[in-house]
Amino acid sequence: MLAKPVHSPEFKKRRGINWMTLGLTYAAMYMARYNFGFANKQLSDTFGFSKTEIGTIITISTLIYGLSAIFNGPIADRWGGRRAMITGAIGACVFNVAFGMAAYLGFLGTGTFMLLYLASMWTLNQYFQSYSALALIKVNAGWFHVSERGVFSAIFGSMIQSGRFAVYALMTTALVAGLPWQWKFFLPAMIVGVFTLLTFMFVKDTPKDAGLGEFDPQDATSGDTEKITLAYVAKKVFTNPIAITIAIAEFCTGLVRKGFEEWFPRYMQEVHHLELSSPVFQRNAFAVVIAGIAGAFIAGFLSDKVFKSRRPPVAFLGYVLQIISLAIVTLAPSLEAIIIAFTVNSLAISMVHSMLSGTASMDFGGKRAAATAAGMFDGMQYVGGSVMGVGAGWLIESYGWGTWGPSMIGFSVIGAILMLKLWNARPGRGGH
Repeated sequence: MLAKPVHSPEFKKRRGINWMTLGLTYAAMYMARYNFGFANKQLSDTFGFSKTEIGTIITISTLIYGLSAIFNGPIADRWGGRRAMITGAIGACVFNVAFGMAAYLGFLGTGTFMLLYLASMWTLNQYFQSYSALALIKVNAGWFHVSERGVFSAIFGSMIQSGRFAVYALMTTALVAGLPWQWKFFLPAMIVGVFTLLTFMFVKDTPKDAGLGEFDPQDATSGDTEKITLAYVAKKVFTNPIAITIAIAEFCTGLVRKGFEEWFPRYMQEVHHLELSSPVFQRNAFAVVIAGIAGAFIAGFLSDKVFKSRRPPVAFLGYVLQIISLAIVTLAPSLEAIIIAFTVNSLAISMVHSMLSGTASMDFGGKRAAATAAGMFDGMQYVGGSVMGVGAGWLIESYGWGTWGPSMIGFSVIGAILMLKLWNARPGRGGH
């Protein structure tokens, strides 16, 4: 087991400023991504779109996110994470505003032209959103030693969940819930704009850029001196059998995650007749978020302390909890049981996501190719998630909400099997 490095107080303080600013910017971008689920039903009510048509917007935009993340990873490795985050945040801000502006474009009607406009704007938002995770992981790969990255996974996961917490808090308040649907996009755009400026002011790509000297995280690219080119990062990531296996597992993760997060607000509205502003819905939404934060910290602790910096065993446990939760959702014994299952499922998704997208990408991509690995893992997650847009919409519309849980559970099983295969994979110098 690698010994943890001893950092100076100056290093710790500067790293704290760095990841806090970058993490809050990432959380703000999450607000500008997960707001769609809270406008899902309103968009149908306003424009007459079916679930399948709403699902089409989700599928196209999610697929573009996934493919963009794969291709933008090498770009972020060459640019640096700071520049990549600023680029993504500006785009997310612009296209959330553009999406909301559809409310004032009556000349597009309520049919095909409006659907095309909304799909285009949300797809462009997702393209720029794809830079966010790559940027966060790229920067932090240079600041966190391999032996500290389980802790980073907790930070990474908690930042994700803080974004979800913020959007849930914003969207379920009586004031915002009662506003026209477009404000679900305007308000997050304003918040993203503020944090874009803070990122520009405070974030540095590496300790050296912050005047703290060189720092070796002892990961898969430690000691490499080759120029960071497309060929270099592609060789480091796309030919690594461990990375390829994780990418396949992340396809499964994305299908379950997107299937749950994009549709559960509508499930509660249509099946249990709960308004977004109802106390029961609010408690459920916040429980989901808190469980996600807990999942990230549990995963980080287990990875660093129990499994000695191995990530797959923790992800395996997450997949098992997903299977149990989705089985309960399928049986739907009561509203209380559903709420508990939703909460545990959120914890489980967070465990897997923080381990694989957040931590394994740094370990097996290394500081020099971390964004490429993150792009591969996160991209495959969203390619998988794209299935649950039009696919879930059509399935629910055709066969009812009873098909929702079963449509996801098999993919959690596949993910669990793949993590058993990688059980002893450990990060370190040379990627072993």
